[in-house]
Amino acid sequence: MTFFSRIRPYIIWYALLVCIVISIVLWKVVLHEERHGILTFAVLDIGQGDSLFIESPTGKQVLVDGGPNKTLMKAISKVLPWYDRHIDIMVVTNPDLDHYSGFIPFLNKYKVDFDIEPGTNSPTETYAYLEKEIADKNIQKIIAHRGEKIDLGGGAYLEILFPDRDVSGLTSNDGSLVMKLVYGETSVMLQGDSTAKIEDYLLTLGTTTLKSTILKAGHHGSKTSSTLEYVSAVSPQWTVISSGVNNDYGHPHKETLETMSKLKIPALDTCNNGTIIFKSDGKIFSLQNKNPKSAEVGCKS
Repeated sequence: MTFFSRIRPYIIWYALLVCIVISIVLWKVVLHEERHGILTFAVLDIGQGDSLFIESPTGKQVLVDGGPNKTLMKAISKVLPWYDRHIDIMVVTNPDLDHYSGFIPFLNKYKVDFDIEPGTNSPTETYAYLEKEIADKNIQKIIAHRGEKIDLGGGAYLEILFPDRDVSGLTSNDGSLVMKLVYGETSVMLQGDSTAKIEDYLLTLGTTTLKSTILKAGHHGSKTSSTLEYVSAVSPQWTVISSGVNNDYGHPHKETLETMSKLKIPALDTCNNGTIIFKSDGKIFSLQNKNPKSAEVGCKS
């Protein structure tokens, strides 16, 4: 008896099983793609660095910073399905290693259409390599400038608040890109490693554009950012902090957490909560993490 003749009575069952598996996969894809007007904002757990994920109500996807190393490749699976290998926009808020080096392995597996940067410089070979990769892969590079709005679809957009000048001569932190993610009545202040000096400058330009539902604390919760006056102007419902366990810098700093406590703003860090995910329907942001934990000085999880 041949192998085929032995399995022939079961072929219809094998075919049925294959059809069921395919149907399950397709339904998972459909359910993921059905966003129903929801925007996703996530602070990825990539250790001591920054990497933020945005998905608009129409499915346009943005990665703000790539973290310090290959941890992005694992963290991205928390927000992207296995079959999705395309990101519309990557953003490098400043040319410090903990903000961009994760993009190097990422670009080997994912297609990216646009790259947004503030125009700050770095003399390192690693940063030069990333810039070459961006050029070689024909990713359109955009130097951001205050007043520009990047349409993400479905009414969501990114508004550039800083720089408003040539920042090629500034330090990476002072020249850090500051943006505001807006969707309906909800918003997120995104400021990379922006310092108190730039926060004070933004205050002089007017406080109306600063008010946001969520503040992504500057420089991983360092005391060199998040002044009382600035945080008061942003007036967020939450502050989120990207920092690594027992990091060498002691982030987040005591002073930053005291500011949040004084203003009665809950502060969450990736150290204690892993990837932090919010969803917005345009009216309110909802925290998706169960049993969220407050940020701790030095991120001692």
